[in-house]
Amino acid sequence: MHKSLNLSGRLASFRFAFRGILTMVKTQRNAWIHAAATVAVCGIGVLLGLSAPEWCWLVLAMGAVWTAEALNTALEFLADAASPEFHPLVGKAKDVAAGGVLIAAMSAVLIGALVLGPHIQGLVGNR
Repeated sequence: MHKSLNLSGRLASFRFAFRGILTMVKTQRNAWIHAAATVAVCGIGVLLGLSAPEWCWLVLAMGAVWTAEALNTALEFLADAASPEFHPLVGKAKDVAAGGVLIAAMSAVLIGALVLGPHIQGLVGNR
C-alpha cells in the first residue's frame, strides 16, 4: 500500500493519464472537433481580453466537454472489449454516453455565446 504513495508511482499515474488523453485524441474524430473548438475559443478569448471570471466559465465548459468525451471513449473501449459483437444494451449504453458528450458540448456552446457574444456584439456594433 505504501508503495503506491511514492513519487515514482504518482509520476506513473500522470504518464498513464497523458497516454489515455493521447489515445483519445488519436482514435476519436470528435476529439479533433473539441480540440479545434478549444483552440478557437482560447484564441478569441485572448484577442478579446476576457476577464478572469469569463475565463473561468470557458475553462469549466471546455473541461466538461473534454471530460465527457474521455468518459465516453473509455466506456466505448470497455463495451467493445466486453461485447465484441453487437448487443442492444451495449448499443444503448454507447448512445447514452454519446448523448452526455452532446449535452456537455451544447452547454459549452451556450456558455461560449453568453461569454463571447457581448464582446463580439460590441466589436460589430462599433463599426
